[in-house]
Order: sequence, then C-alpha cells, then structure tokens
Amino acid sequence: MNAPTNISAQTQNRKADHIRICLEEDVQSHQITNGLERYRFTHSCLPELNHNDIDISTTFLGKHLSAPLLISSMTGGTEQAAIINQRLAQVAQHYKIAMGVGSQRVAVEKPQVADTFAVRKYAPDVLLFANLGAVQLNYKYGLDECLRVVDILEADALILHINPLQECIQPQGDTNFRGLLDKISKLCIKLPVPVIAKEVGNGISAVIAQKLLAAGVAAIDVAGAGGTSWAKVESERAESPLQRRLGMTFADWGLPTAECITTIRAIAKDVPLIASGGLRHGLDVAAAIALGADIAGLAMPFLQAAATSETAVAELAEVLIAEITTVLFCTANTTLYQLRHSGSLQRIE
Repeated sequence: MNAPTNISAQTQNRKADHIRICLEEDVQSHQITNGLERYRFTHSCLPELNHNDIDISTTFLGKHLSAPLLISSMTGGTEQAAIINQRLAQVAQHYKIAMGVGSQRVAVEKPQVADTFAVRKYAPDVLLFANLGAVQLNYKYGLDECLRVVDILEADALILHINPLQECIQPQGDTNFRGLLDKISKLCIKLPVPVIAKEVGNGISAVIAQKLLAAGVAAIDVAGAGGTSWAKVESERAESPLQRRLGMTFADWGLPTAECITTIRAIAKDVPLIASGGLRHGLDVAAAIALGADIAGLAMPFLQAAATSETAVAELAEVLIAEITTVLFCTANTTLYQLRHSGSLQRIE
C-alpha cells in the first residue's frame, strides 16, 4: 500500500534535486556545442529598413506568438517549482510567447502537487505544452494519464519527452523503451491535442524524426546537445560510483542542435520544428530560425532568471526580443519568413 507514496516522494525529491543541481553545479556540456558557432550572418550595413517595421511574430500549431520563443519545459511538483512556473507563465502571457512545463509524472502520482503546474490562470492566452516521459507508456501510463496532465494545464499540446540516456544514468531509471513507437502512434490517434516529440539534450536524428512523424507526432523539438547535460545532472545525483562514472563518460553525448535542425528539415519540409538545446541568446534563436526552425526554446536562461524574480524573467524576454530584432535589422529582413529564406546565414568553412 505504501509503494505509490514512496514512488511519488522519490519523484518529488528528484524534481527538487534537478532545480538545485542546474542552478548550483556546472552541468553544461563543454566538449560538444550546439553547432551554431559554425554559422555566421552576413551583415548588411545598409538594410534600407525602418527598425520599427520589423515584425518577429509567428504562428505555431495554429496559435499566434509575438516572438518565436518557447520557455522550454523545466519543472513542477515542488513549492519552489510552483513559484518558478508562476513567474514564467506571467511573463509568457505579457510577451505572448509559448511555454512548456516539466514532466508532470509527479502530478499523476501525487495529485496534491498538480497546482504547481496549473499555470493557465496566469497565462490565459499563451501556447502551453503539457509534458510526460514517453517511456512511461511502458510503465502503466496510457491515454487517461495523458489526458489528466493535459487537463491540469489546460494545454494546447502534449510533449512526450524521450530520454534514454538520462534514464540509463538516473537512479531507478525507467529503461524499457521497447515498442514505444507503436504506443506513441496509438496515443496520437486518440489524444484530442497534438503530440510533440522532444529529446532532453541529446538530439533527435532525421531517421528517428521520420519514424515519429509517420507515427502521427505533430511537431518535433530537437533538444540537441550543447547545453545542459542531463547525464551530468544525474551524475550529481548518483547513488553509486557506477552511475557517477556513466554520467561523466556521457556528459557530451549527442547530436548538436544545428545538425538536428538541418537534417530534419531536409526530410520534412513542413513539420512544425522547435529548436532547443544550448541556445543562450537571441542571436542563437535567429540562427536556429534561419536554419529552418519555426520557434526556439530556452530553458537554463529562463530558469536562472525565474529563480531570481519575475522582473528578471521579463528583462530576459526583453533582451531576447531585442536581439532577434537586431539580427533581422542588420541582415535587411523584415520578417522571420524573410530571414529564413534570405540566405543571410552562411556556414563558415
């Protein structure tokens, strides 16, 4: 009878550990980068534009965004996480940008913490993404649990995050990934909102993206390597020398974000595509858009700001918007569509 309580307590403790480790420890990739440093925008010293005419708005999954920004999935399930999510949601609402929450498994196991995810009251107009681990479909989760997390958030879509490396290193990780594609396919048919497939920092290859799209996934978040290493994060939580060694060995494992964007876009011209993984400023966002992404997600910069104050989150959003706008102005592009098709971004040989 005590097993569910023990499991939910473990999940909740893990949530608290993740926030603390990400904020206090060096868990960034160092040997692998997001790949965007291999590209450079061609500067236009005479853009022939009025800066005021630049429009960085877009649509994603049918919803209008004032900027191509996603506050990437991070947290929930603890008191600190509730404060962080509230701050993020209020800023997302003000700037009309998208937002995802962290894995809601803890809210399924422990319904009393569901309110730490329930940010729709702070962000009534925002594109919101619910979130569960895809592997949970092999651990007694199904349509009912997916509907529950969507309902908690009043979400516009469900992210299924796919994290085999993290589960290998995580204490008591869930490592049975057999037959998941078929279960994802059945879920996509039955769930009333779109499903987004997302990695957690090791990237999605074009081959896997093609399989996910064939299964009915509506959008892809590449979540490539080059940013926070969840192998490192789990190494910090290790309960044995083996787990710690695994985490450090695979600290820089994965596909760079830029490579994921270009290879997936090459085989799927129209798929709604989110670039995330090691993006740290608006120049990275603009480069990801120019490579073929529709919107770009940032997690660590928003987490650091949200741990400080809502004002810090708003200041970050202002900076990102200004940086993206400056790229368009200095490449003589008025819209994101023009930027993406302008050829302004060149690979450095």
